[in-house]
Amino acid sequence: MMQDIKTILFDYDGTLHDATKIYIPAFKAAYQFLIDNYGAERKAFSDEDITQFLGQTPKAMWEQFGEIFPQEAKQEASIKISRLMKQAIENHMAELYDGALDVLAYLKEKGYELVFISNCRQYYLEAHNIAFELDRFFKHMVCSETYEGIQDKDRVLATLKPELKEKMVIIGDRHHDIEAGKRNNIMTIGATYGFGDASELKTADARIDDIRDLKTIF
Repeated sequence: MMQDIKTILFDYDGTLHDATKIYIPAFKAAYQFLIDNYGAERKAFSDEDITQFLGQTPKAMWEQFGEIFPQEAKQEASIKISRLMKQAIENHMAELYDGALDVLAYLKEKGYELVFISNCRQYYLEAHNIAFELDRFFKHMVCSETYEGIQDKDRVLATLKPELKEKMVIIGDRHHDIEAGKRNNIMTIGATYGFGDASELKTADARIDDIRDLKTIF
């Protein structure tokens, strides 16, 4: 099924990077800021509650809170999350899944063209690139801010696709990764170990339970 693949597109958080280590503390600090400054309801978020936001654009994440916060509050909280995560990355607190760098090296050595495609922000992409030297593996690295005015992953992929070698596959842990592949007529692999639930990956062409499983596919 994957024998003709030339280009492999990777989601980042929940696929290569275990974002819980830096995102959960940053989110909790930002929500406490909203409590202290904007009268937000005190709520005990579980780790699972918080990780459901991973892989979404900031706009999509805040939309789930409805209109209970003014736009100013959302912007300030987003800035706080970004600042805290950037500090955590720079302090070497970010962690990739076991075997992730080895798998990327293996795939590149085999001649696949690798692409980083994420709903993250540009600062986040750049900070992780510095931390892990990701550009030694990826020919293209794009995020939701790369193309001005385009944030949905399927549209980002549609814009990038003409630059890529056919045949392609996208690997990710959330429904928008699979939807991006389906809407662009490329194959999909769901990462079951990430932050989505099983229903989000049910239409994927294949599934992996560990990033190292890719060595058995390619």
